[in-house]
Amino acid sequence: MTERAGSASLGTGTVRLVIVLGGLSAISPFATDMYAPGFPEIVASFGTSGTAVQLSLTACLIGLAVGQVVLGPVSDALGRRRLLLAGSGAFAGLSLVCALAPSIAVFEVARLLQGVAGSAGLVIGRAVISDRYTGARAARQLSTLSVIGMTAPVLAPVAGGLLLGVGSWRLVFVALAGAGLLLVAAVWAWVPESLPVERRRRRGGVRTVLAAMGPLVRRRALVGNLLVVGCALGALFAYITGSPFVFQDGYGLSPTAYGLVFATNAVGTVLAGVVFGALAGRVRLGTLLLGGVAATVVCALTLVVLLGTGGGAFGATWACLFGLAFGFGLVLPASTTLVLALGSDAPGAASGMLGGAQFVLGAAAAPLPGALGRTTALSMACVVLACVLLSALALVALARPWRDDGEGDGEGEGRG
Repeated sequence: MTERAGSASLGTGTVRLVIVLGGLSAISPFATDMYAPGFPEIVASFGTSGTAVQLSLTACLIGLAVGQVVLGPVSDALGRRRLLLAGSGAFAGLSLVCALAPSIAVFEVARLLQGVAGSAGLVIGRAVISDRYTGARAARQLSTLSVIGMTAPVLAPVAGGLLLGVGSWRLVFVALAGAGLLLVAAVWAWVPESLPVERRRRRGGVRTVLAAMGPLVRRRALVGNLLVVGCALGALFAYITGSPFVFQDGYGLSPTAYGLVFATNAVGTVLAGVVFGALAGRVRLGTLLLGGVAATVVCALTLVVLLGTGGGAFGATWACLFGLAFGFGLVLPASTTLVLALGSDAPGAASGMLGGAQFVLGAAAAPLPGALGRTTALSMACVVLACVLLSALALVALARPWRDDGEGDGEGEGRG
C-alpha cells in the first residue's frame, strides 16, 4: 500500500497516513503541555509542592524514554501496526487513571505509564517513515510530522487553559483519553502495516533486535546527534516546567493568558519546521542543524544576561523564549533525520535510541528550574542555557555537522 516516493502528488492514503502519524506524534506533546497551565491548581489540589508536580512531568518523560527504547526495536521484530493500536488504547485508559487519581503518588505512577503508552506513536511513527522513504524525501516527511507534532504545543496550553476555565485540571486528562480513543480508530482505519514479514528482524527474537543498538552506539556521529537533540529537549522541558510559574506567579498572567504566551512561542517552533521542510534537500542538514543550535545558544545566553542585570521585563523574556523556540524547530527535525539516516540498517532501534536520549535528558532537566525550592525566571533561564551549551558541545565534538556522515545523497527514493 506504499505510494512510490517519485509520484508527482501524494495519494489520499498517504495524506491520511501522514495525518494519523502526525496525530500520534502530537499526543505525547499534548500529554506534556496541555496540563501545564494547571500546575498551580494541581499543587493546591494534592496539597503538595511545585517541585512534586514538576516531577509528574519527569515521570511521563521517563515513560516516554523507556517506552521508545523498548518499543522501537520490538516493532522491528513484530511490525508496526498492532503496537500502534495497543499503545493508543493504553494511552486512553491511563489518561482516565490520571483524571481520577486520588493522590500525587498515584498521579505520578499513572503519568509514568501514560508516557510508556504514548511513546508508541512517537517511535513507531518515525520508523514507519523510515520504512517508506529515504534521503530528502524522508527528511520532508519527518519535517511534516514535526510540523504537525509541533502544532501540539501551540494548541495544548490554550486548550488546557480553556478547559481550566470550565472545570478542574482533571478535565484535561478526560480530554486526553478521548483523543487516545480517536487515534485507535484512525490507526485501525488508515495505517497499514509498513514492515513486511520478510524485512522483520525475527532471527533470535527481540533480544537480537535489542542487540542492534550495540553497533549504533559505536557510531560517533550518531551518538553526537543523539546528544545534540537530547540536550536541546532538556532545555525545552526545563522551559515547559518552569514557564507556568514564571509567567503566572512571576508576571501575574492568568492560566488562559499564559496559554496564549506559550502558544505564541510554539508558533516559532512550527514556523521553523516549515522553513526546514522548504530547505531540506537544498541546504545541507548539518548546516540547518548548526543554525538551529546557534539560535538556541544566543537566545538563552541573552535571556540569562538580561535577567541577571535586571532587564528581564515581560516583553524581553517573551521575545528571547520565542527565539529559543524557533531554534528548537530547526534542531529537532535536522537531528532526527540525521540519526535515522545513520541508523538506517535498524530503523526501529535507531528511533528508539532517539526517543530514549530525548526524554531521558528531558526528564533529568524538567524538575531543575525548581530544584532550589522556588522556580524563577532566572533559575529557568540558567537551566535552559546549561542544556543548550551541552547541545552545542556535542555538536562540535561529536556530531561535526560540516561533515557528510549519514546525510546521503539528499534525494533518496521511496521504499516499497
